[in-house]
Amino acid sequence: AAAADVLVYLADDTVVPLAVENLPSLTAHELHRAVREVLQLPDIALEAFALWLVSPLLEVQLKPKHQPYKLGRQWPELLLRFTDAPDDDVVAGQCRRQLARLSRPPYHTGPQIHDEEVLRLLYEEAKGNVLAARYPCDLEDCEALGALVCRVQLGPYQPGQPTACAVREKLDSFLPAHLCKRSHGLFAALRGRGAKAGPGEQGLLNAYCQVKDAVGSEGEHEPSLGTHYRAYLLKSHELPFYGCAFFHGEVDKPAQGFLHRGGRKPVVVAISLEGVHVIDSREKHVLLGLRFQELSWDHTSPEEEESVLWLEFDGDSEGTPVNRLLKIYSKQAELMSGLIEYCIELNQASELAAPQETVSGPPSAAGPLAPPAQRPQLRRQDSVVCSRLQHLSTIDYVEEGQQIKRVKPKRTTSFFSRQLSMGQGSYTVVQPTDSLEQG
Repeated sequence: AAAADVLVYLADDTVVPLAVENLPSLTAHELHRAVREVLQLPDIALEAFALWLVSPLLEVQLKPKHQPYKLGRQWPELLLRFTDAPDDDVVAGQCRRQLARLSRPPYHTGPQIHDEEVLRLLYEEAKGNVLAARYPCDLEDCEALGALVCRVQLGPYQPGQPTACAVREKLDSFLPAHLCKRSHGLFAALRGRGAKAGPGEQGLLNAYCQVKDAVGSEGEHEPSLGTHYRAYLLKSHELPFYGCAFFHGEVDKPAQGFLHRGGRKPVVVAISLEGVHVIDSREKHVLLGLRFQELSWDHTSPEEEESVLWLEFDGDSEGTPVNRLLKIYSKQAELMSGLIEYCIELNQASELAAPQETVSGPPSAAGPLAPPAQRPQLRRQDSVVCSRLQHLSTIDYVEEGQQIKRVKPKRTTSFFSRQLSMGQGSYTVVQPTDSLEQG
């Protein structure tokens, strides 16, 4: 076949054009290698990145044996199967090939990498997820991350320079859009100052002032930006969503008002090796966060009923232990269920390998910037990463003596047998019985 041009996008929206042969039979592994050769990336990029097919409606990570060209031709079929997109959007739907971080381990690769270009690509992707609020962050975390972006884009903070104007003009390049809103006050307008600074603008400037450059042996500032890329990745790694794959769905709202109307709210489901987070798409905060040892799960296919991912977890209702069941309506339920199972298998395999590593000695760490074995969890009061169960409508089960009584509509309990035995979780097994009653 004649050589054909292929465009592969990077996280910063730059394009890598490639001339390839036998395009229809080209595998993702071969295309990945071609991109690495053009960008002159080291071999560790194979562990840090994967090829994706990406569109506003669906994102699919390709396995090495997948053929991107053929999957791209099948994109409308994938949209029909895994999204609720209108027919017009499906017909017009297109995807692009993108080199992005792997949605599987090693998530900690970024802080251990020393190649500046690989660090930059990981930084660009993490920054994009923060600015798009796919990684919900508290204001202080947004300011700290935004300050590092200011340093990368504007250079070192210079007192007396028009830094505030430069930051204000490009505020949405440093903070998520919902933190960039300014209030327009009457007195501010009369003074000719226009809009008042938003809540994050001054904090961003203060954090920018505090960003320090590494100092070399001769007292000169290090010209490389790798230090700031690495600092951004380490800060991102503290967020429970870093390294997640994202899926779209809906959950039931709690009944409100005289007529007990609830409805549904759009959510994003973020799945990583550590667990599952359900994020409110509009409010940009976490509704539910669970580790795998704290949940049981299953999914239903469209042939049975509406596609649903079921998450079951322990709860408390007025001092009574309750098992709660959350329904996530999504055509991507099958994909989410498969990824959960895959992550659990990887965790179990790593646990089995851990004793062997202890005998042979731990792997060498990459200096003081290597991340801790377990991510620190952000637990500020009213933090956006804390669960908000009061904003969810769940199906509750209560234990009465030796029997389990369900207090919500009937639902098959086949998934209860899929309780995970990973680590020392607090999950209480619910045993299905023939005496389930419908509330």
